[in-house]
Amino acid sequence: MSMEHPPPPALIRVPVRIVVLVAVLPVRMAWDALTAAGRLLDRALLRPAGRALRWLFERAVALPARWLYRSVLTPTGRGLVWLLGAVFVWPWVGLWRYVVVPVARYGIAVPAAWLYRTLLCPAGHGLLRALAVAGEGVGRLLPRLGRGLVWLLGAVFVWPWVGLWRYVVVPVARYGIAVPAAWLYRRALAPLGTGSLFLLEKLLLVPLAALFRYVLIPLLRYGVAVPAVRLGRHVLVPLGRGLGWSFRQAGRGLAWLLKAVFVWPWVGLWRYVVVPVARYGVAVPVLWLWNRVLVPVGREVRDALALCWRAAGFVSRAVGRGLKWLAWNLVARPLAQIWHGLRWCARNLVARPLARVWASVVRPAGRWIRDDVWAPARRITAEAGRAAREALASTRATVREALASARATVREARADAWRALVGAARPTGPREPVAATVRTPLGTTSAPEVSLRKRG
Repeated sequence: MSMEHPPPPALIRVPVRIVVLVAVLPVRMAWDALTAAGRLLDRALLRPAGRALRWLFERAVALPARWLYRSVLTPTGRGLVWLLGAVFVWPWVGLWRYVVVPVARYGIAVPAAWLYRTLLCPAGHGLLRALAVAGEGVGRLLPRLGRGLVWLLGAVFVWPWVGLWRYVVVPVARYGIAVPAAWLYRRALAPLGTGSLFLLEKLLLVPLAALFRYVLIPLLRYGVAVPAVRLGRHVLVPLGRGLGWSFRQAGRGLAWLLKAVFVWPWVGLWRYVVVPVARYGVAVPVLWLWNRVLVPVGREVRDALALCWRAAGFVSRAVGRGLKWLAWNLVARPLAQIWHGLRWCARNLVARPLARVWASVVRPAGRWIRDDVWAPARRITAEAGRAAREALASTRATVREALASARATVREARADAWRALVGAARPTGPREPVAATVRTPLGTTSAPEVSLRKRG
């Protein structure tokens, strides 16, 4: 039977193409209409709407937000930071630097150091020397007391037990227990054990070994093992082989009988009935139907679908061109004329007057506000800030001078106290004022500050 597919006759091709064209043409026209509507919507509505929304966002949100951040929020934030620093931070910094630190240094740390060097250290050294002298005397007395106490404790608690162990317990254990036990072992137990072992070996073990070697082993070998081997070799093995051959023959006959009764009828039924019926009654007609009818019809339907889709496209494009011409001449052209008229009106009646108002009124007003209002206000604010910074700098210089004078007074009082306690002036070298650089939120300023470092 040939497996090739012959070409379908015209009797199948023409009706299939007509039916497919009738069914495909509405689908293709609807598809083309939806595609054209989507493209028109994208060009006429979605893209212009997106551009308009982006332009509106940039003009209405981005530019005002940028101007607000650059011109309002940034200067306001910097001013608030400076104001907060001047109100809440720098007063505490000045208090810590010019009040707390000098008070802690010259009111607590320096007097405490002087007290430690002048009073506590000498007192501690003297106390240590006194303790050392007392310790030497106690050290000479303690060894003698310790040796006497050890001798007394030994005489009361140790030596009686040592004597009891050495002169009572050890002699009793040695001469009352160990020496008699050793003599009893050498003279009685060892000879008795040796004789008992000799008697046990000669009277029991030797007869048992002879009985096992000369009686039991030959009896087991020649009375049991040899007859059993000969019986298995000459009787049981031939009998087993014969029984095996008989069982095999009986099994073969039984297997042949079971095949003849239960297998061969079904094999003949499958081979000569079921297989020919399934092959020539089912498979061959189905295969002929598939190769001669279904495959040609399916191939022709596929080709007809492709051809009719292209033909429906031609028809749909022609209908679309006609509808486009009608829409352009009946709707789009009048609307275009109306749009041009509205644009001319908007340009000449709205845009130009607004431009003249902007150039003649709004722009000069804005420049006047910028030059005559905003610039003087900025200058006044800058001058006020500069005056405040100068006042703050002068106040800090005054505070530093007051602190310098206070430190000088403290040094003089400390020198007088030293002179009153010791009787001579404390050797101090001349000190020189050192200009200290102070960092402020307005910059770095140099102010005179008395340094505690000595020359040389």
